Amino acid sequence: MNNNTYTDLVKQTFYFPQEGLEVKDGNLHFNGLDIKALIKKYGTPLKLTFLPKIGMQINKAKDMFDKAFKKHKYEGQYFYCYCTKSSHFSFVVEEALKHNIHLETSFAYDIEIINKLYEKKKINKDIFIICNGFKQRAYTSRIAKLLNSGFKNVVPVLDNKDELDKYRRSVKVPFKLGIRVAAEEEPSFPFYTSRLGFRAKDILEFYVDNIEGYEDKFQLKMLHVFLNKGIKDDIYYWSELNKVVNLYCQLKKICPELDSINIGGGFPIKHSLGFDYDYQFMVNEIVGNIKKVCKKAKVPMPNIYTEFGSYTVGESMAHIYSVIGQKNQNDRETWYMIDSSFITTLPDTWGIGEKFLMLPVNKWNNEYHRVVLGGITCDSHDYYDSEEHINEVFLPKVTSNGEQDDDAEPLYVGFFHTGAYQDQISGYGGIKHCLIPSPKHIIVEKDKNGKLIDWIYAREQSAQSMLKILGYIK
Repeated sequence: MNNNTYTDLVKQTFYFPQEGLEVKDGNLHFNGLDIKALIKKYGTPLKLTFLPKIGMQINKAKDMFDKAFKKHKYEGQYFYCYCTKSSHFSFVVEEALKHNIHLETSFAYDIEIINKLYEKKKINKDIFIICNGFKQRAYTSRIAKLLNSGFKNVVPVLDNKDELDKYRRSVKVPFKLGIRVAAEEEPSFPFYTSRLGFRAKDILEFYVDNIEGYEDKFQLKMLHVFLNKGIKDDIYYWSELNKVVNLYCQLKKICPELDSINIGGGFPIKHSLGFDYDYQFMVNEIVGNIKKVCKKAKVPMPNIYTEFGSYTVGESMAHIYSVIGQKNQNDRETWYMIDSSFITTLPDTWGIGEKFLMLPVNKWNNEYHRVVLGGITCDSHDYYDSEEHINEVFLPKVTSNGEQDDDAEPLYVGFFHTGAYQDQISGYGGIKHCLIPSPKHIIVEKDKNGKLIDWIYAREQSAQSMLKILGYIK
């Protein structure tokens, strides 16, 4: 009996099957979907979005916070916001909105999406819209228009001291404010403090000088913090969270309107079958820590906001490729060439060395061996050679005897939980990360007399062009 099949490798290494992943008749199923049947219908390369997973993730988080609030007898409210920059597509945002959530924005063009959602009656003017980011005039003016048109829960989160002046001049109604606290970066970062937000030691003074006494015009309602490292059970995370909660307590004593802490995003998602993260434990600890600090300071517990992006949408998507050739370049390395490119479809694999959950779709009963996956571009960085749990990649042999047969069914390889950021960073269809537009393009050349002339080849990318790609405009 052969004990060297890919099925044996997985079952000897991990607990399998797992939620959303199982093998039937030697083929992988994803959230109950027969991937091989989809391949037969549509071919590869293939990008798959399973929308029901979005609601599953949202409801799981809401349930965890509900349990934590009951466990700790927590007196605030919980608000789930979706971080739109993870995936701006209309089908993603509209699916998320079916589950009674709120939204977080990061650039001016996001506000155009808000307008389209309102036109389509997908949201009303009571929804919380948390406006983050370093804001240029195009962004602050759109925020002001939302506020002036009756969106009463739009909360611009101040990123710097000058931002408030822009709203003073343009907002005609009372409105809520947030302040982002610049977090200390983890020790391995090349710089000490996040470029986003206020220095913690400047916030009290800024409040007294610029916000206190103007409560009839604007009120500070929220402190915001986000840690690049994500929500992890380590000294760094708890230290930074407690700093913000302590700052909240100090501010609350002089600012009775302050009632919320926004802890941003940062829940990890499964990028390996060996993924082990106790979400409920972390939620319990976050809620318990906030309550403990507030009780000690004798201030009311704040509402808690989260802005989960990757967690909301990441596990809903998969990228499927065919192995179109095998190459042995030396005695040690076997290359599997795929019918696409990692650089263009999964840019995080080469940009930041991200690892995704990678599994074969078929041939689970074949023997396995070590391989390197290669994309079809001519770039030397277009490869994938290690997984999150091990510094190697193992896949089934392309045929049961290890030899390529032109008539044999190809090996299909899936990268799962790829739904966050990959389309934006790869520039899918012309969209960009955070919807930052392509800049205007100026050509400089010589005319027939040798004089330098310049002209516009392309104007700055418009919000309308992006919204069309994203499905908000037909």
